[in-house]
Amino acid sequence: MRPGGLRRNRPVWVASQGVTLGRVRVSSLPLFHSLLHRVSSQPCAGPRLSCEASRLQRARFGLRGPRFRKLKIGAGHRLDVKASGVFVLGIGHGNKLLTDLYNCHLTKVYTVGGLFGKATDDFSDTGNLIEKTTFDHITREKLERILAVIQGTNQKALLMYSNIDMKTQEAYELAVKGLIRPMGKSPPIITAIRCLQFALPEFQLEIHCLHETQQYLRKVVHEIGLELKSSAVCTQVRRTRDGVFTVDDALPRTQWNLQSIQEAIRNCQLKVQTELEKTLAAHEENSPLHQLDGTQLSMLCRSLREQHNTAEVCQRGDGQQKERG
Repeated sequence: MRPGGLRRNRPVWVASQGVTLGRVRVSSLPLFHSLLHRVSSQPCAGPRLSCEASRLQRARFGLRGPRFRKLKIGAGHRLDVKASGVFVLGIGHGNKLLTDLYNCHLTKVYTVGGLFGKATDDFSDTGNLIEKTTFDHITREKLERILAVIQGTNQKALLMYSNIDMKTQEAYELAVKGLIRPMGKSPPIITAIRCLQFALPEFQLEIHCLHETQQYLRKVVHEIGLELKSSAVCTQVRRTRDGVFTVDDALPRTQWNLQSIQEAIRNCQLKVQTELEKTLAAHEENSPLHQLDGTQLSMLCRSLREQHNTAEVCQRGDGQQKERG
């Protein structure tokens, strides 16, 4: 934690092993507090976790005793205060794996609820009401037509930000493995969207997406209402999958104890390792440098070295001419 006093609603850096994982707001700290409290109250069958934490942390969390003076916990993709669902935490070495999973740019799945006939300032059903509209003309067929347009538009964006020539063998191999995705920064992209339930004025969607925020999904619901010549607010955002982790892997609050956490880590180790090897290895193999053999790579390095030396000679010559002038 960043040294200094903690103020309410101020962002706090969460870092581990020299890698900054991101920021969480102080409103999220009770989650960590509850987890640490439950784990520290369990009998420890193995060796004690020995580390040292600042007095500020121990005072803030209210921990006592030598067993859990420090426990490195990092947060994965965030959930805002109005969202729910799968929230991945990294413990100890798992913080490094969180960074590796982030670099895989895996798809997340949400169940999003909507309500036609209202518009608010923050696109949620709890925001300040701006207007009311009619919705009797909306049918499921019209809704699914709009969803198809949204998915088609985002598929084009997915290919564009993936920086892959679809006419190449590389694109074919990545498509077969289901690995076509942006491996860098990009705007939010919806890879799939479908209607799960429709009963006016309520509806429910399933959205597969990349690089999104929960507020972005609420705005999508708002824009769907506008496209249908009405209005809509978001009533629910629930994440059911975060990369390889699903709701079935999640631990409810009643199972926040040492034995359940250890078992959950063991159960997820294999699929995390498999996903990392599949994604990162596939993109490395299809990179231009990886496809070069030893001789070609040596020639490329020699060419780059010669260009660098030539640039230095030119800069040195220009400097000498300026001195003479």
